[in-house]
Amino acid sequence: MGRFTDSWRSHLLSTLSGNSEGRPSWVEKMELGEDAGFFGPGSAAWAVHGGMATMVAGIRALLMQTLHPGAMAGVHDWSRYREDPLGRLSGTIQWLVTVTFADTTVATDESTRVGRFHDRVTGTYLDAAGVSRPYAAGDAELLSWVHIVFTDAFLESHKLWGGSIPGGADGYVREWAKAGELVGVQHPPRSAAELAAQLAAFTDAGVLKSDERVAEAVRFIRNPPLRRGMLPFYRVMFAGAVASLPREYRRLLGLRRSVFPVVWATGAVLGIVRMLLGASSTSEDAARTRIDRIARARVAPEPDAEVSQIDVPGPS
Repeated sequence: MGRFTDSWRSHLLSTLSGNSEGRPSWVEKMELGEDAGFFGPGSAAWAVHGGMATMVAGIRALLMQTLHPGAMAGVHDWSRYREDPLGRLSGTIQWLVTVTFADTTVATDESTRVGRFHDRVTGTYLDAAGVSRPYAAGDAELLSWVHIVFTDAFLESHKLWGGSIPGGADGYVREWAKAGELVGVQHPPRSAAELAAQLAAFTDAGVLKSDERVAEAVRFIRNPPLRRGMLPFYRVMFAGAVASLPREYRRLLGLRRSVFPVVWATGAVLGIVRMLLGASSTSEDAARTRIDRIARARVAPEPDAEVSQIDVPGPS
């Protein structure tokens, strides 16, 4: 690779994982453990979260999360996204990747860590009707909203820019319900139809809201503090994320679909990113190392129960 390409790759890896080699300390833990994890090779979760479309899905999920005033209040009151936006991003990626690729113990521990952070996120917000309500990040409604828009964003982005999904859309939604349960979601959807119904229920109930806080967050997501050389690529992906949203959500967010072929352009950008980063992530590679180790241990021959004795000559 040339110097510019190496620099771009290093900055991209730092942005996504907090480490210029794409292998932060938490990736090392994925080689540890004695099981294949909650999903494993060939799963829908590995197919979706191992693809490049996750980069666009993350943008779409962040945009959608802002529309619930309780979730937006938590971000506004407690998030450090203005001071350390990339740190917040890498923290979210850490949870996603760990739950997807780590063994069940490490994945559970990581979800517990996230839950402990949620315990202190409390406050009040004005709902869509202007009524003041208390919130806590661990509230059932907020946990459900974040899980639903996350699942929807990754599924829809993969359908546009990824390959096939083992078990189809239903397979992914059903598998990722486990991740929701790990962070306390009470009734996560287990099919694509349930996902669509639960998402529509928030709109039908008049829960979603657009205000200046949403506009501020959207402005930040549109123009994050990335290296100048990365911004053109990011802006294409942002436009792709916007294009992937249904019209009613674009309207609430104050966004319009570009007249340019941004879905195609986003696919081209993701292809460039894949060329730079490689076909698999360091997290997936570490998971496969763990799983291969476990498989080898299972087929290794058992030591003989009877150990032959060496005859030691005695006195004549």
